[in-house]
Amino acid sequence: MTEYEALDALAMAEMVRRGDVAPDHFVTEAKTRAAALNPALNAIVHDFAPMAAPTTGPFAGVPLWLKDTGAAIAGEPITSGARLHEGLRAPADNTVGARLRRAGFVLMGRTNTPELALSFTTEGPFHGPARNPWDLTRTPGGSSGGAAALVAAGVVPLTQASDGAGSIRVPCAHTGTFGFKPSRLRTPAGPAQAEGMAGMSTLHGISRSVRDSAALLDAIHGPDRGDPWACPPPAGRFLDAVARPPGRLRIGMQLAGPAGFPLSPEVVAATEEAARLLADLGHEVTLATPAYDTEALRAAWFTVAAVNVAKGVKGLAAARGLPDPLALMEPVNAEWVRRSAGISGEDYLAALQVLHGTSRAMGAFFADHDIYLSPVTAEVAPKLGVLTGAGLGPEQFFHRFWSHAPLTAVFNASGCPAMSVPLHWTPGGLPVGIHFGAAYGAEELLFSLAGQLEAACPWAARRPALEALEA
Repeated sequence: MTEYEALDALAMAEMVRRGDVAPDHFVTEAKTRAAALNPALNAIVHDFAPMAAPTTGPFAGVPLWLKDTGAAIAGEPITSGARLHEGLRAPADNTVGARLRRAGFVLMGRTNTPELALSFTTEGPFHGPARNPWDLTRTPGGSSGGAAALVAAGVVPLTQASDGAGSIRVPCAHTGTFGFKPSRLRTPAGPAQAEGMAGMSTLHGISRSVRDSAALLDAIHGPDRGDPWACPPPAGRFLDAVARPPGRLRIGMQLAGPAGFPLSPEVVAATEEAARLLADLGHEVTLATPAYDTEALRAAWFTVAAVNVAKGVKGLAAARGLPDPLALMEPVNAEWVRRSAGISGEDYLAALQVLHGTSRAMGAFFADHDIYLSPVTAEVAPKLGVLTGAGLGPEQFFHRFWSHAPLTAVFNASGCPAMSVPLHWTPGGLPVGIHFGAAYGAEELLFSLAGQLEAACPWAARRPALEALEA
């Protein structure tokens, strides 16, 4: 690795604060790397106006690209990967955007995401496909695929992202990066809304090091003024938890997918290997499966997503005076919006009750286990084109979507935190992320375990062949 690649975001910020490098030193390097690698990756889709590099804050002078949805920055584009949003610029910072500024980041632009962040592959027709640095013929996952590709390629050590069904964890599993989904409402969605997708969507980031992820959460977590509810506050700093031994943990491991959604032998073997590492570290690992209704959860997620997407599309169309917004969308997503018209208020309420029932089931699981363990995805990163919705109806597309990562959305539905940890690579050199979850509000425990795993099985030095990308 070069000196730049060996530094995580906190190390960069420390050098800026000490005056060891110019305030814009790392910004210049990131721009150079982005210019060289983005033509191959297609990970960056918007550039922001240049901003001065701060010399204070936990991430002083650190370059940061934001996912093309979620974190609003005044005057800058935010298109959610959709032609429908072309030309749209945020009127003001939202709460997370303002907190990122205060943390000292230099905000660089936006990363590629599929249309309206509705896919586990980043291949929307508006911005084109993002590519996996480990194999340019494969997807980096979605919907935070561009964000994960930038970190995996060494352009930056940290990117901002979001997760509504696995959209941080799936790309991290496919790119060998660390991805953390916080508890429901640990990070605010305001001020325009109280929650995203009935609380299932959460803002955070993708990183190279565990401590960067923890420090990012320290910088952006906490309720917004006027929020109607909030996640219970942590006992201390998330960053401090990374170096704290987790103690002997009771870990329940799931190695089988729900009925009709099998897991490939490759990802099962990788999870079993992780279980052996955990046992060597002194933890107790047993087979266990949370007792939630997977079919009911699938149907509920489809209902909640359809209604929320339809509301957003129709609201934007009215505000912009668009006579036929569906004509600007991918056919499969447009049809999903049409189907929402047949969903009643009672149907939506029933879906919310399923989400709440899932929370109860996961609460019961974590009464007997400290940690949940499984594969993140059912397979390694597929070739580009496999996960797209081209030529499919909503039900067909959604089945393929769910079959790719059938074990991630339960953590969005229940609100429990979860993470993808890059502990395995296949003989062919493809990353396999390992999935860990904990009880609602137990981010500190997950960060402690992640810190222990990072020390026992370091991954930061593993990098795709950049020469191949530049060629």
